Amino acid sequence: MRATLMYGAGDVRVEDVPDSVIELPTDALVRVTASCVCGSDLWPYASMKPEDGPARMGHEFIGIVEDTGSEVTTVKRGDLVVAPFAISDNTCEFCRERLHTSCAHPQAGFWDGEPEEGGQAEAVRVPLADGTLVKLPVAADSALVPSLLTLSDVFGTGYHAAVAGGVDARTRVTVIGDGAVGLLAVLSAKRLGAEQIILMGRHEARTGLGREFGATDVVSARGEEGVEAVRELTGGHGTHVVLEAVGNMPAYQQALGVVRPGGVISRVGVPQYEEAPIGFGSLFRHNIRLAGGPAPVRAYVEELMPDILDGVIEPGKVFDATTGLDGVPAGYQAMADRKSLKVLIKP
Repeated sequence: MRATLMYGAGDVRVEDVPDSVIELPTDALVRVTASCVCGSDLWPYASMKPEDGPARMGHEFIGIVEDTGSEVTTVKRGDLVVAPFAISDNTCEFCRERLHTSCAHPQAGFWDGEPEEGGQAEAVRVPLADGTLVKLPVAADSALVPSLLTLSDVFGTGYHAAVAGGVDARTRVTVIGDGAVGLLAVLSAKRLGAEQIILMGRHEARTGLGREFGATDVVSARGEEGVEAVRELTGGHGTHVVLEAVGNMPAYQQALGVVRPGGVISRVGVPQYEEAPIGFGSLFRHNIRLAGGPAPVRAYVEELMPDILDGVIEPGKVFDATTGLDGVPAGYQAMADRKSLKVLIKP
């Protein structure tokens, strides 16, 4: 079968690899019908050292179950399923607490911990299939597939940012980042009833979609100028919640600048740093809290899916380009160059 591998920074290839097969009785074999490139894939695309490759790529996919292990009971051959970006059993004490990204099962983890598997491929062996996979009530060629695919990561991640931040009808929110996660954090804040949603982003096509998703204001400036603009929009105080969807230090510093005393910074952008200001002058003095983390998107699939099926929301609008496997390397480059927001893959 064919699959995507990253050999180093800027070096993505689609190659023939051994077919994925059932290895354990709790596995399922899924033929991928839709996948995508994630913004988090761009971090290794910019920095991976050749000695760390090649790495199989892709942690978001929808597909048809081709085979199951003898112990799998919740999905069967022919089912269309979506796979969250984290593998989990959906039964351990952490999963029961809706924290699937901390699942205690020995086989649980992230797709990058499965060196022979990846979603940007023709097929995937899915460990812990009963806990990980969710059956979809549509056909593989449904027009809803792009939106349902966002349940595997970006919509669930944006929603986790909003939930972890405590967004509700009395909340003023700032969203930092106009990538797919940031835009779907806007949609999530709107869904939760936020009073004001300020999107900090610089790309007009993206911020236009952000307004469609519910942003009440857009701030294109960065740094101190951007912070001042947000404060002007909020009576000088800043917002109750900041949803940080980028992951670098300038984004964190911007979050510190726009959060209101007593507010929450909810981070879902994968941090590219280990040390950050958290002391008296930054967080402690004004009772500012840090929240967020890897989104347990499995916990949100059943909650968010009905609005997609009913046409109430269309998170799949974040996909602005579609390609087959042959076009995946160019898709990475287009996203890195900010020519594409998010690339949909149809193997």
